Amino acid sequence: METARIDSIYNSQRVFFNNRNCADPRFRKEQLKRLLEAINKHKDEIYDALKSDLNKSYNESFIAEVGFVISELNHAIKKIDEWVKPKKVRDTLFSFPSKSHIIAEPYGLTLIIAPWNYPFQLIISPLIGAMAAGNCVILKPSPEAPNVSAVINKMISECFTVDYIAVIEGGHDINQYILKKRFDYIFFTGSPSFGKYVMQQAAENLTPVTLELGGKSPCIVDDDAVVDLAAKRIVWGKFLNAGQTCIAPDYILVNRRIKERLIERLIFWIKDFYGDDITECEFYPKIITDAAFDRLISLLSSSGKIVFGGEHDRISRFFHPTIIDSPSKSDPLMMQEIFGPIIPILPFDNIDECIEYINSNEKPLALYYFGNDKGADYVVSHTSSGGVCINDTLMHLVNTNLPFGGVGHSGMGAYHSKATFDTFSHMKSVLKKGLKMDFSFRYAPFDLPGFIKKLLEK
Repeated sequence: METARIDSIYNSQRVFFNNRNCADPRFRKEQLKRLLEAINKHKDEIYDALKSDLNKSYNESFIAEVGFVISELNHAIKKIDEWVKPKKVRDTLFSFPSKSHIIAEPYGLTLIIAPWNYPFQLIISPLIGAMAAGNCVILKPSPEAPNVSAVINKMISECFTVDYIAVIEGGHDINQYILKKRFDYIFFTGSPSFGKYVMQQAAENLTPVTLELGGKSPCIVDDDAVVDLAAKRIVWGKFLNAGQTCIAPDYILVNRRIKERLIERLIFWIKDFYGDDITECEFYPKIITDAAFDRLISLLSSSGKIVFGGEHDRISRFFHPTIIDSPSKSDPLMMQEIFGPIIPILPFDNIDECIEYINSNEKPLALYYFGNDKGADYVVSHTSSGGVCINDTLMHLVNTNLPFGGVGHSGMGAYHSKATFDTFSHMKSVLKKGLKMDFSFRYAPFDLPGFIKKLLEK
């Protein structure tokens, strides 16, 4: 029975962690190297699984999944000795004489729940930080990408014992059961609706969480943008993985003076990337499930004017890149995250219209702006979002020095590289007090000398 196996894994990981088996940084580095070896060993199986589940081509799988993870792994292996070092901090007037430092301490038993859209990257990337920080981990891959889930299970099972790192497969009932357990940290990537459920369950045990959610990420194209380059980069960011990307541009707000020119160039670059007959394109992904496909059809049928695309095939779950001109802001298309290859375009006359509209909705995971620096600074300072990318799309995700995460309805917490290590670490403060000096004014009746009062008041 799967629940009995979950109980056994959970209990064994508690014992493993409490015995301090993953406390030594040398152990952690060695395990990260083993994970890297395992990924290299199973590369072809990973690529085949991504092709089966999402029709991802080798190149897209390498760039957005496997290569991304390998880069993060190499960085963590290189930097882990630096990350784990205690950080010294200065003494203060009241604590003098003393020595203080901060220790990055592992939380303990952690749970990582991953989605289906980037089913390899979005489970292994947080795993890297959790391992580097010294935690035990239970991985819960998405059942919507069953082939990738099976490869991950095989790879992790070969590489690690279940009392250290384990994979638990299954559907919603398994998620419900495992979330009843008391974890020391939960990392979830997925929809805001299920994110709320994860947070509710975590609250029962006062378990800290990172929630990587989503939302409607706006893309503003101002009248001084380089239109052709903007169109090229929007098409790349929007239709990568057939639009099934949490930070894909969800809709375009374009200055009315350049709207027709932008639409023309969007169509040009779609054809340039995928060909005139996209059904014949071997590297254009498919929609993940029939249910996801049907949801996109319903959005399409209730929206504005289709100016390009709209073709679809339910048997193959092919959905053509589609441009919608000037839908109503009350259309279902504009009321929920699209998460597919449909891009609505809405004109504006003044940038403050964009600011007002963005701020009237939930805070997005990403915000994109194409235009000059002055306009970019104005938009950034007048809106709130998880991240911002100027004159490009998605690329803020690539810089390992930038933490990635949401705000408000789009999530909480951040990760990638050092930020992932920090996420899975409790920063424990340690103070060692000197024994040779013991000032009487710290004790009742707290009679502070005048010069100390003046120092404190400065």
